[in-house]
Amino acid sequence: MTALPFHTQTFWTGLVVAIVGFFSSFPIFLAGVEAMGASPTQAASAVMAGSISMGLAAIVLSLRYRVPASVAWSTPGAAFLAVSAPDAAGFAGAVGAFIIAGVLGVISGFWKPLARLAAAIPAPITMAMLSGVLLSICLVPFKALPDAPMVALPIIVTWFIVGRFSRLFAVPAAVVTLFLLVLWHNSGLPQIDTVVTDPVFVWPVFSLSAALGLGVPLFIVTMATQNLPGVSVLRANGYEPPAGRLFATVGAFSVLSAPWGAASTCVAAITAAMCCDENAHPDKSQRYMAAVWAGVFYCVFGVFAAGVTNLAGLAPPLAMGVLAGVALFNVFANSAAAAISAEETREEAALTFVVTASGITLFGLGAAVWGLLIGCLVHVIKRRLAS
Repeated sequence: MTALPFHTQTFWTGLVVAIVGFFSSFPIFLAGVEAMGASPTQAASAVMAGSISMGLAAIVLSLRYRVPASVAWSTPGAAFLAVSAPDAAGFAGAVGAFIIAGVLGVISGFWKPLARLAAAIPAPITMAMLSGVLLSICLVPFKALPDAPMVALPIIVTWFIVGRFSRLFAVPAAVVTLFLLVLWHNSGLPQIDTVVTDPVFVWPVFSLSAALGLGVPLFIVTMATQNLPGVSVLRANGYEPPAGRLFATVGAFSVLSAPWGAASTCVAAITAAMCCDENAHPDKSQRYMAAVWAGVFYCVFGVFAAGVTNLAGLAPPLAMGVLAGVALFNVFANSAAAAISAEETREEAALTFVVTASGITLFGLGAAVWGLLIGCLVHVIKRRLAS
């Protein structure tokens, strides 16, 4: 067996990628599973399973295809869950929806029409749905200012100032500020009962309402905003990854990790660009090891997820909501800009955004589903009338 190459640049790049990938998005992931009804131990298990899932998927894909296949949990998908109504069956119903979304991901890897169908939804409409989902989360930091200025202001200011120098480290810096607020709120370093995470198995409950209201939108959001852009980043950097196999693999890891509470695992875009950069390794053919090392560190972070979630539980009121809001602000800005940039789809994108942001629930389906459906319907009608 050939020994894996070791290079200090790929090692340190992998560590930075894991820090950015994990600490920039765990507040949203945590908010998503908690909104679905996860208990504190189930939430810790979900963070553990999600982190280990993306770590192992990155290792497997990068070693198998020798490309820097960085993998993440679906941050937009978690944001969608955070503003969605929980299933009637509680967290078990959500886990059933997570499995359905993962199965759809596997099918899209082997059956191209499904991947084409997800890709056929106009990007402005998908981006409008995503920005509508994110709006309520991004408003939290500013709504918190009058009620908790000593909590909201330090996080917002830290995120903004560090972001002027490095957007990648703006949210991790805000996480450090949150940790300092935990020390202040608890008059010193609080006692953490457990650091190593105990996995909690959740028997899934399947229902049509959860499948349509949670599973299918989670699949669409993950495919459109994570998987497809992630493959595009690799191709833009001169790699030729087998897209179908990447989709099927992350979908399979989603299915395997879902019973432990994790939502979708997906191909990453931003951290993939970090692994593809020449700073990862001067030799393009060796940069895949940066993604491998990132996967290793993701697994390590997953093992100690309980410590992270326990600290989050000790944070001052509104602090986690503020952190999640600033973490998603740039994603909101980019998705909103993409939604209204094209004049020919601006009307349906605006409708999608407004309906999604309204938070309505009809016939058991949430606002994001109705926003997507109405936007697509208006788009089809406009095309038919124009032809």
